[in-house]
Amino acid sequence: MGTVGRGFTIAVAVAAVGFLGIPFLILDAPTEPVMGFVQKIFYFHVPCAIMMFLSTFTAAGGSLAYLFKGSERGDRLAHAAGELGVLFGACVLVSGPLWGRKAWGVWWQWDARLTSSLLLFMILNAYLLARRYGGPGGRKLAAALALFAAVDVPLVYKSVDMWRTVHPQTTVVPSLAAGMRPAFWFSFALITLTWGILLALRLKLARARATLSELEMLAEDLEEIRS
Repeated sequence: MGTVGRGFTIAVAVAAVGFLGIPFLILDAPTEPVMGFVQKIFYFHVPCAIMMFLSTFTAAGGSLAYLFKGSERGDRLAHAAGELGVLFGACVLVSGPLWGRKAWGVWWQWDARLTSSLLLFMILNAYLLARRYGGPGGRKLAAALALFAAVDVPLVYKSVDMWRTVHPQTTVVPSLAAGMRPAFWFSFALITLTWGILLALRLKLARARATLSELEMLAEDLEEIRS
């Protein structure tokens, strides 16, 4: 097994052990006095939101490389990151209402943070749909959508400061109680590691598909030469 393969195996093992241990760390963290036990969704919800942002910026970076340099590698990176953006966006939009139902008494509020997050999720889905069904120009259209999604990320983040919203301010993480910090940062590191593992797997699959496509084209060319 090569160094890369060994490193990947270690990362998967660390993630597996982490997911076994993180529930106990979260349970041991102090219970927030206002929202109570349901506040512990925070340790999953916020890291997933950050991974959605990271996925969006990664997709935008890969799309820039594809649009201006014709980089197939960048396009594969953008595609993989776009899929992860949808995955983690779904986690955000599921965990958020579960938290909100207990904290606010409703599943959904059309405030700035929720609406802009939903918009980002929809743009990322549009990115994937454009790639799949957009025809010959689908990848360029999708790349433009990835850039548009990246523009929405600062809006999502700063919406709680710019408009009146039921969401907490952006100062929540820096002002966490000391007893809550280990659980949050461990959860954040674990979910970031998981994001990296999923991205590496998706890129490996994309490279394998590209190699298979090249082999199929080569086989067709050889068949034409023989005939």
